Amino acid sequence: MTGRFLYSFFLLLALSSISCFAQTPTNLTLADAEKIALQNHPQIQAAQYTANAAKAQVTQARSAYYPQAFGSLTGVKSETDSRIAAGSLSNSIIYDRYSNGVTVNQLVTDFGRTHEYVKSASLHAQAQEENVVTSRANVLLAVDQAYYAVLKAQAVLKVAQETVKDRQLVSDQITELEKNKLKSGLDVSFANVDLAQAQLLLIQAQNNLQASYADLSVALGYSDQKTFILSDESVPGAPPADIAQLTSQALQNRPELIGGRLGVSSAQSYATAERDLWFPTISAVGVAGLTPVREEPLGSRYAAAGFNVNIPIFNGRQFNALHAEATAEAHAQEQYLRDLQNHITRDVRRAWLDANSAFQRLSVTQQLLSQATQALDLAQQRYKLGLSSIIELSQAQLNMTQAEITQTSAKYDYAAEISALKFQIGDIH
Repeated sequence: MTGRFLYSFFLLLALSSISCFAQTPTNLTLADAEKIALQNHPQIQAAQYTANAAKAQVTQARSAYYPQAFGSLTGVKSETDSRIAAGSLSNSIIYDRYSNGVTVNQLVTDFGRTHEYVKSASLHAQAQEENVVTSRANVLLAVDQAYYAVLKAQAVLKVAQETVKDRQLVSDQITELEKNKLKSGLDVSFANVDLAQAQLLLIQAQNNLQASYADLSVALGYSDQKTFILSDESVPGAPPADIAQLTSQALQNRPELIGGRLGVSSAQSYATAERDLWFPTISAVGVAGLTPVREEPLGSRYAAAGFNVNIPIFNGRQFNALHAEATAEAHAQEQYLRDLQNHITRDVRRAWLDANSAFQRLSVTQQLLSQATQALDLAQQRYKLGLSSIIELSQAQLNMTQAEITQTSAKYDYAAEISALKFQIGDIH
């Protein structure tokens, strides 16, 4: 009865650990999980805000094309017969008056510098849009991995519960046989050790399930842990055989690479704009207004128009340094892009190898489970007939448990590896 008491105790402990985290479970499919994450995850929302900020920078750069207008209201009270004796103020400043007017300044040309700034900002905004796609892919991969991890943890928990149940039965049977002097106390001790190991496996499996729920909740963008009833997913087909085609697809479709190429182009345009700082700037300016309160020398209204040509001559090599900095940054972006391409090529190959290995495990683990089941049946029969010791039965039970867990894990591990491969080739977005 001690063994049955222990079984009941550990089963109650497992159930209580479930109830302490319990909320109303939500039915969830993988497609639903991905949809929730895309709508809810802060990483995607942050990337979208960053992209919106980059779009605003395009408008900022393009504003130089348009007239800059501002209004002025001026009132002056000066000392009688005052005249400017020093400084750079104009004479009209010191006349008593109140006036209002408008000033308009329009850039005529800066010989392409603003065009390159706008182009750079536009390319940068497009790169940030690709970062949104990258964030979506990262979130979807995390959701897939967490979803399959929960399914795996649930399956392992089920194996652990069945193992405890089976070993409890064996322990009870051997205990009764020992009471009738048909088995030794050593057999009872081995059976109870096996039962305790199964109970420890159950506790660990329950803990892993709760941890998997926590990971899935975070992947979905929730701040608190939620419990779900997950729909099982079918096993994906065999992975593609042509690694060269997968690599080519990744180099073409990965949003990080697309964004990286746009970033390089943006940096190059910015370097060109910094070079164009040496070009002249031509702008037109016009002013007009009314002076309803004034001294006699001032008219009742005023208007003037003109143009300005600013020609850089010398500024302590600041423009040269700005151009050199921007050019170096552009070259650095090119090298970062090369490095990213190399890493993606490697990651695709590794993901492909892992997927193939996981696919091969499906059939091997099925064979392992079949052999372990057969071995356990034989061990049980031999033990009942007195042809073997409890050690042989214990080893067969251990092999059976390991085979069940391995076979159960293989299915979801393979599904997770296929998701990782799709991510590496840019097929998740």
